[in-house]
Amino acid sequence: MHQADSPYAWWRLMRALALMTLGSSAMYVVSVVLPTVQAEFGVARADASLPYTLMMVGFGLGGIAMGKLADRYGVMAVVMLGAVGLGTGFVAAGLSGSLWGFALAHGVLLGALGSSATFAPLVADTSLWFVRRRGIAVAVCASGNYVAGALWPPIVQHYVETVGWRPTYIGLGLLCAVVMPLLALGLRERPPAAAASPAAAGGPVPSDRPFGLSLGSAQTLLCIAGVACCVAMAMPQVHIVAYCGDLGYGAARGAEMLSLMLACGIVSRLVSGLICDRIGGLRTLLLGSVLQGLALLLFIPFDGLVSLYLISALFGLFQGGIVPSYAIIVREHFPPAEAGARVGTVLMATLFGMALGGWMSGKVFDLTGSYHAAFLNGIGWNLLNLSIALFLLSRLRRGAGREGVAA
Repeated sequence: MHQADSPYAWWRLMRALALMTLGSSAMYVVSVVLPTVQAEFGVARADASLPYTLMMVGFGLGGIAMGKLADRYGVMAVVMLGAVGLGTGFVAAGLSGSLWGFALAHGVLLGALGSSATFAPLVADTSLWFVRRRGIAVAVCASGNYVAGALWPPIVQHYVETVGWRPTYIGLGLLCAVVMPLLALGLRERPPAAAASPAAAGGPVPSDRPFGLSLGSAQTLLCIAGVACCVAMAMPQVHIVAYCGDLGYGAARGAEMLSLMLACGIVSRLVSGLICDRIGGLRTLLLGSVLQGLALLLFIPFDGLVSLYLISALFGLFQGGIVPSYAIIVREHFPPAEAGARVGTVLMATLFGMALGGWMSGKVFDLTGSYHAAFLNGIGWNLLNLSIALFLLSRLRRGAGREGVAA
């Protein structure tokens, strides 16, 4: 039986990173092919954003179910199921004859059955295999989502231009169906009981009243915060390729910016993990929220090619640590036995936010003919996230103050 923080735990983490890199590919591939799919099916920008929206909704809802399944049967079985969903989903999307068929393949197969199995369950499982370095370990695992964003857009753009988007989708399906089960076999062992011990971490002690609130109230606030931050986050991530096309720079430049943004997001997630081990999940969320809002603000006055490359890099550096911080907050303040389900629920909210933000930004564009209003919409949602983080931090400080007086 291997222990928490052991060499095996780190080896296992590398497998989880590779699985998340494959499993998260769909959410970035669909952004790259958005202009091509829009042209082929002859639909509006908001309609062309529908496959991404349905995939993220399925991704999020599936994350709750997959988290519960992982709590019960282990993460290996869940990842095997995800391999089936991704393999069949990419092939079905590549063979679809209508936008609705393409969208349903993304929502049901790629989202609910596929990508959902390689996100929340892997993050929750990683949090149970580490104690002393939980923040950086969760950040490394979650960075697989951004490794996918840095890796897949330029590759997919190349193959879309050379062989077409349909063969590209089918090739990705075959890759996932073959490689993911081989990686999943190394995740058979269940987490050690010691890692679930509240006393072992040496940080905040989980309780039945996180932040002095009921479990349901605290989780609801975290879910609202997750929706809000990711509506804001989705604007550049989903629409930067289309935005560059509208500005006359071409889809290839937009794909490069998306890749740069998410490559910087990898750095951000790793640095945020180190910061999280020092200041905790909630303060890391607050820091990320402030910086993400500043980066979004910069997109409005600056739309030159060089400026967009720089701002895309800044956006990636500023917002990468936000989503992993929710998993740390859950592990620090909620009962550890419910890690899979609760992390899955909060991460579902972030994915729902990405889905809503992707569609909403396209709708704002269709109504206004410009992405400036969409950026302002994102900033407003970011302010909601910031206000919730400040409220929870004030509750945490108030509780600590009362404990100090009582002592």
